[in-house]
Amino acid sequence: MSKEYRFKTPIRKDEIVQLRAGDIIYISGEVFTSRDRTQKLILENRSKLPFSLQGLVEFHAGPIVRRRNSGWEVVSIGPTTSFRMENNEYDFIKDTGIIGVVGKGGMGSKTREACKEFKAFYGVLPGGIAALLAKRVTRVIGAYWLEELGIPEAMWRLEVQDLGPITVVIDAYGNDLYEDLEKRVSRNLSKLLGDLED
Repeated sequence: MSKEYRFKTPIRKDEIVQLRAGDIIYISGEVFTSRDRTQKLILENRSKLPFSLQGLVEFHAGPIVRRRNSGWEVVSIGPTTSFRMENNEYDFIKDTGIIGVVGKGGMGSKTREACKEFKAFYGVLPGGIAALLAKRVTRVIGAYWLEELGIPEAMWRLEVQDLGPITVVIDAYGNDLYEDLEKRVSRNLSKLLGDLED
């Protein structure tokens, strides 16, 4: 039976180890957006960032934003396909000290290993709710590499309230909800096909 949790960043490892694949979480506090090109720049420049990524959550997203007075307003923000970041995610989790990754779709063995080794999680948000998720963003704190990367690829530092529902797909023990489901379906299919042959 899955459980529901609410966390405020920075999140501690002793909080994350409570989670199990299949649990639902809501996040408040600071998160930041990142995609493949952004990850590379963050890793190359993390010592120059004006804030620590330790205990924060990386959100695989490319928001739609607009200028509002002297700042920015998020109009729409939905998860982007996370598997594109699979090749770098192990190093990203290890080198930045982030506690979690939120996106869309599954991740692979490198991310599973990083979550297990560094006590982090990977979670997914439902698709089709980008406008609703924008309402969970209470403030845009900053934007980084905006000129170089453009709005969708830039790193956006956001303050959020109850970002979710996020389904934990990979927990801090390396359990993978999607992998387990695939194995179960495969076993059931084999059984079904075997029954048909009898």
